[in-house]
Amino acid sequence: MDPTVNVRTYLDFEKPVAELESKIADLRAIDGDEDAVSITEEVTRLQQKAHQALVDTYAKLTPWQKTQVARHPDRPHCLDYVEALIEDFTPLAGDRYYAEDAAIMGGIGRFRGRSVMVIGHEKGSDTESRIKHNFGMARPEGYRKAVRLMDLAERFGMPVVTLIDTAGAYPGIGAEERGQAEAIARSTDRCLSLGVPLVAVIIGEGGSGGAVAIATANRVLMLEHAIYTVASPEAAASILWRDPARAIDAATSMKITAQDLKALGVIDVIIPEPVGGAHRDTAMIFKQTAGVIAAALTEFAGMSADAIREQRHNKFLEIGRGL
Repeated sequence: MDPTVNVRTYLDFEKPVAELESKIADLRAIDGDEDAVSITEEVTRLQQKAHQALVDTYAKLTPWQKTQVARHPDRPHCLDYVEALIEDFTPLAGDRYYAEDAAIMGGIGRFRGRSVMVIGHEKGSDTESRIKHNFGMARPEGYRKAVRLMDLAERFGMPVVTLIDTAGAYPGIGAEERGQAEAIARSTDRCLSLGVPLVAVIIGEGGSGGAVAIATANRVLMLEHAIYTVASPEAAASILWRDPARAIDAATSMKITAQDLKALGVIDVIIPEPVGGAHRDTAMIFKQTAGVIAAALTEFAGMSADAIREQRHNKFLEIGRGL
């Protein structure tokens, strides 16, 4: 029996698929009994039916359903991508002003033989790690660390790859006291001034300024079922209608999906996900993501620092023009 079936987390709209895969698991258990009649054909039929149900469901996801997929607890996180894509990774910590912030990780490694600086939001994968990484919500020291690492990357001529997955910057009193808005603004400004290529990949949630602070890049890549938004649907519903229960309406209205944002020119490339989301086939999504990152970096090979900056500035100035 497939050990992932019993531990897989299903979203509300995936219930038909969950029921079919539960039946498959039960039949496989029976099939393992030496005295049971072989039911291989029935298992195969149900597998095909479950796969088709998954294909049909994911072919017509609403923006709110995509939000749920982007937040799926089993979805691969930043450190999973680093482990899969980056060789000889050496983490670097601290902002050299106040403290280390585990919500934003960063370090130097090799991507397909080339030295790169990797910076990304890490949400954590279980209760202990989520608390450690503050659910991917960075404090000011996280963004100041990002600026420090971007400075280091430019000094040594290393491209920067950022991995975006956050509901937004941490809104706590301490973070505000230590200059959260200023830290985000300086990180965004440093992205714009970098003289080396910067490629950003939105792997899950791209929430508010907390995402933009490290996603103001030459190329912004986005997974098929990720979201990128000025505020979470719940926060937008609270602001617009004073009713967080209208998050579904907000998600639909804000154009937060990869498909909408590609049409608006906010992102450059949509990275296809496996049927059922990135968590269903992590090996495939790592391979897909690596290929698109490599292609993006190749675009800027041999370009001068001034040309790289100019392309980045023009990219953001062009957003929204001609609409």
